[in-house]
Parts: sequence; structure tokens; C-alpha cells
Amino acid sequence: MRAVFCARGGYGTLRILDRLTLPDDLQRPSRSAHFAKPLIGFSDITALHQWHQRNGLISVHGPVLTQLGRLPAPTHARLFALLESTSPPPPLPGTVTFVGGAAEGPLLGGNLSVLTRLLGTAFMPPLEGAILLLEDVAERPYKLDRMWTHLRLAGVFHKVRGIALGSFTLCEEPDADYTSEEVLRELAVATGLPCAAGFPIGHGEVNEPVPLGARVRLDATQRTLTFLESAVSEQ
Repeated sequence: MRAVFCARGGYGTLRILDRLTLPDDLQRPSRSAHFAKPLIGFSDITALHQWHQRNGLISVHGPVLTQLGRLPAPTHARLFALLESTSPPPPLPGTVTFVGGAAEGPLLGGNLSVLTRLLGTAFMPPLEGAILLLEDVAERPYKLDRMWTHLRLAGVFHKVRGIALGSFTLCEEPDADYTSEEVLRELAVATGLPCAAGFPIGHGEVNEPVPLGARVRLDATQRTLTFLESAVSEQ
């Protein structure tokens, strides 16, 4: 087996976390290990990503098989280059700055809804010094506010160094005089952390693959996410 491509996001990965074990050759790595058998997926697969990062492993937040056929050719090329190249992937552009500044750290996170369900469990990776990636789908602004506040009350924003926001798709309140972007901006500003939004990651029309657990530089002022290491070992 060379890799694990998830067929879909769906529901249920939380139910298997306490059944997972590391193979003997990956027990307690001293730092983020370059993957040998990478996991690729997003959405509910966020729970499996956190298990990987909790154990010091890199995994790929990227398209599932049911989505891959609808995505443009450059996204396909980026995914397979990420899996095969020993060079870091090209930077990703965002679209808007919520809070200016820059920060470096391991890229952690994924789907906001799933991530909040892991707070207080043994499966949340250490967030100290991380760049937090968040995305979601079909969650109205009041739910985004509630989940973000859960992260705040759990002390997450005192641990991470920056926030990169991906796609928040179908998250608008019908007939409201505010948008989900405005709500997220207000929440991000309150953290005081460098934060850029609009990265093409998640449930939108484009879902660019990124290596979770790899070190990145977030320049929120310039709205760029730069990858500082490869997910593939040079050995």
C-alpha cells in the first residue's frame, strides 16, 4: 500500500480514533515524520489528521476521490507533486487580510466543526506555536461564532501564532444584513493574531492540497501561505 485516499468525508471518523495504533517503526517520532503511506482527505477526515499530527506525522488535507474529478488540472498536479516531490509545494494565495502580520509554525487544523469536537480529548495535537487552518461548509454564522468561541474559551488562540481561513461554503444566513465573512473577520480581529482568509482549501470549487504537520509561514498582510518543508523525505 502506497497511500490512503479517502473516498469521501462523510461522518464517523471520530468513532475509530481510539482503535488506531502506530506501526512499530513510527512509534513516538522526535519530530514531524515525512509520511511513508500518506493519508489524503478533508472534512470529517480532519479527525484522522489530528491523530496523525498528535503522533508527529504529516498528512495531506486535500481532495477526496468523489471530489477530485470535479477539480481543475492544476489541483491534480499539485496533489501528486506534493506526494512525490522532495521540494516544498508552491505558496498558496489568500484573498483578504483580517489581521496583518506574519508568523511561522506547523500547519494544523482542518474542518472547524470536527476540530472543536476533539477539544478535551487525547487526540488533539499540541497547538503551541501552530498556524491554525480552518474551513467549513453549511454552518450558519451563529454556529461559526459558537464553534469559534469554543476554541477561544479552550485557550486555543493563546497557543497558536496565526490563523489561515479556507473556504466557508454555503454558510450564509438567508435574508441577513451581514455575511459569514463579516462574522469571521470580527472573531479573527478579537484574537489579535495574524489572519488571512480566502485560501482555496476546503469545500469550495477548488480544494488545494496542503501538508498538515509541515512548517509554514503565514504572511497575513500579503495574504500568502508559504510551505517551508516538503512532506516527502529526500532519503
